[in-house]
Amino acid sequence: MKLLEQTRIASMKLRNRTYMAPMGTQTEPDGSFSDRSIRYYEERAKGGFALIITGANQVTMQYEAKACNVIGTAKSLEQMSFLSRRVHNHGAKLCIQLTPGLGRMQFTTADVRPYSVSEVDSFWFPGLKCKAFSKEDIQFLVQKMGEGAAFAKRAGADAVELHGYGGYLMDQFQSVLWNTRTDEYGGSLENRMRFSVECVKAIRQAVGPGFPILYKFTPYHGVEGGREIAEGIEMAKILEQAGVDALHVDVGCYEAWYKAINTVYQPPMVQLPVAAEIKKHVGVPVLSQGKMQNPSDAEAALLDGKADMIGLGHMAIADPYWVQKVKKNKTYDITPCIGCNECLYAGFSGKILHCAVNPLAFAEDYYPLGPVDPAKRVLVVGGGPGGITAALTAAERGMQVELWEKRNVLGGLLLAAGGPVFKKDVKDYVDFLVGKLYRSNVKVSLMKDGSAEEILRGNYDKVIFATGATPVMPPIKGIDQDWICGANDVLTAKKGYGRKVVVVGAGLVGCETACHCAQKAESVTMIEMLPEILMTTSHCKNNDQALRQLLEDCKVEAITSAKVLSFENGTVVYEKDGKKHSIEADTVAIAAGYKANTTLYDQLSDKVDCALVGDAENPDNILSAVHHGYHAVRCM
Repeated sequence: MKLLEQTRIASMKLRNRTYMAPMGTQTEPDGSFSDRSIRYYEERAKGGFALIITGANQVTMQYEAKACNVIGTAKSLEQMSFLSRRVHNHGAKLCIQLTPGLGRMQFTTADVRPYSVSEVDSFWFPGLKCKAFSKEDIQFLVQKMGEGAAFAKRAGADAVELHGYGGYLMDQFQSVLWNTRTDEYGGSLENRMRFSVECVKAIRQAVGPGFPILYKFTPYHGVEGGREIAEGIEMAKILEQAGVDALHVDVGCYEAWYKAINTVYQPPMVQLPVAAEIKKHVGVPVLSQGKMQNPSDAEAALLDGKADMIGLGHMAIADPYWVQKVKKNKTYDITPCIGCNECLYAGFSGKILHCAVNPLAFAEDYYPLGPVDPAKRVLVVGGGPGGITAALTAAERGMQVELWEKRNVLGGLLLAAGGPVFKKDVKDYVDFLVGKLYRSNVKVSLMKDGSAEEILRGNYDKVIFATGATPVMPPIKGIDQDWICGANDVLTAKKGYGRKVVVVGAGLVGCETACHCAQKAESVTMIEMLPEILMTTSHCKNNDQALRQLLEDCKVEAITSAKVLSFENGTVVYEKDGKKHSIEADTVAIAAGYKANTTLYDQLSDKVDCALVGDAENPDNILSAVHHGYHAVRCM
């Protein structure tokens, strides 16, 4: 299998062709790697990845406050050295990503001007003009990049990577989108690449010959006025000529963040075509990434010569043992990433990194599962993600476990969430959970709608109520007609839809239902009471961008600040701005939220040792359900 073949980058020998793509983590106050981060990286090295590429490390805080890891102090050397040893102990190599800064991407405050290549707008505060670096500033940054590389080598790193992509500072120098300079650092591509080339040369001088230098860059931005692939190819040639040992290909920028950090709405291998094009024009290894979590896709990319190494980012968070499972021919046991970006959203919300489908992500040693009395009996009521996770966790602890599901199919509300063709990642996760459940020792009973009396008679040591939630059907006149149904029924194909579809509600479910129907319907219109769509949805900015782009591509119309009054004779009557309007429809899908199912729990909560998990506790998201299910059993 080519994926598992040994390879090399310059003098660095690698045990296979996989790498953990760079992603930021929480740091110590001084910017050094935290013990928690070190343990997190170590777990991925243990899981079989050949190369661990860290998130960005600032080489100076002369112009920017700490935004990620910062190197240069005694503490940071100590921690980086410890990270290196921990990664090496498991046979992996360590690459430290170096950055001169974020430039216009700094999240400062509205009255603090960030530095950038030119006096362009700050990303987070449009209208706030950046301060342009002087030539002396630029040379200082070049010097610090060299020093940073020497620091990483001294700490035991096996390679360094330049943070030259995605609209960050180095990419701001490289792109006409942000570089308006008229000196030798602006204008032609050669001039715009000058800063990057000088950094590469300074690093080479600092680390000596043979030490691998990787460069992560963006050959294609995918936004109006941004870089096109033709210029990206020329950039690749310039970087190779400058002495870079491998090119790590990225796509997108914050203006189209979902193209850089992909979401559930993007197809597999979405960035591979760009990497493949670059590979045609250079002789150094090309690293590719972007929803390559299916091992057969990754293998095909290598066999077809489209890339030399395959990077997994969020997939490595979801399952650190991806490589080991491929090696053992147990790909069925890989926990799939669902593209929810809860990991990313946590960081931008000021929280510790977490993962919807892996409760142990960035908490590798925090939530151990201890063995229990094997005679202990657990009943789980409900076969959605929370219930299945609880059952699997109880089985892993050695308990006797039963799971009852009132329907003849497992998955709960995830069956609707994974219904659209553009949400196959969620469907894959449902299939994974169900398969793992049936491979376990859990006794599964379908079409089993247990009563309070039966549960009491069972004399269980613990009962986990994962009874989910029911879609809300608002009291609108005419809602009981057969051309009106719940959005979930449409998403699961329980109900069909016609040529003219109206979706009532434009939250996450409403928007996804609208896009789903737009695959075949002639027209789809959402009606929302609030002033904007997705106002009740809490998700990461790249997910928001991707879904809004999907709505635009599907030509879905949205009527906001409107209240539906009735459904009459094939029309939806609604009020907006104090006036009545109507719109024709042959199908109406209601997406008005969910109500928790707590009937059984309410009957038994004071009679048995029990817990309420997932949507039954609070209709929320996959992360909430999975983590509740895990911890309800872990804490027994």
